[in-house]
Amino acid sequence: MKVKDADILIVPGYTNSGPDHWQSRWQARLSTARRVEQAEWSKPVREDWTASVAKAVNEASRPVVFVAHSLGVASVVQAMQNFRNRVAGAFFVAPPDVANPKIRPRHLMTFGPYPRDPLPFPSITIASRNDPYCPFPVAEDIASAWGSLFIDAGEAGHLNAESGHGPWPEGSMTFAQFMTRL
Repeated sequence: MKVKDADILIVPGYTNSGPDHWQSRWQARLSTARRVEQAEWSKPVREDWTASVAKAVNEASRPVVFVAHSLGVASVVQAMQNFRNRVAGAFFVAPPDVANPKIRPRHLMTFGPYPRDPLPFPSITIASRNDPYCPFPVAEDIASAWGSLFIDAGEAGHLNAESGHGPWPEGSMTFAQFMTRL
């Protein structure tokens, strides 16, 4: 599948993705990409966030490919039962452990637990071995339950601008390969 044949939905996590974040950079480069906007980026409410994701999918004119980071991953997975349009695939990066009672801020737990059924579309899940928001074995287990291709990013933090992943060319190459297989 080519980018021009898909609606690329950028789904940021908690507090949104700033201008230096790889998601923002990709959105600017991908002609059919648009961000799923949330009313409250710093006070996420599961019902509101999942409704925004479902609305974006249901308004799409082409098959949807998600590019979700952190809490955006949880938002996509929790919204799936409300999708009426076709989802061609999902590129998930740094899913947080939303079932962990030690996660901060605590209200992120309202996005968990993750469903454990296989996803009804192809997906890739990329996780870091030292992500402060999700232990690596938890991310690996979630990806396995979903039937998602799991990629070990090594010690890469939360895979955001703060951890040095502004342009993130390795991620861009992986996404391009994923698109060609859809």
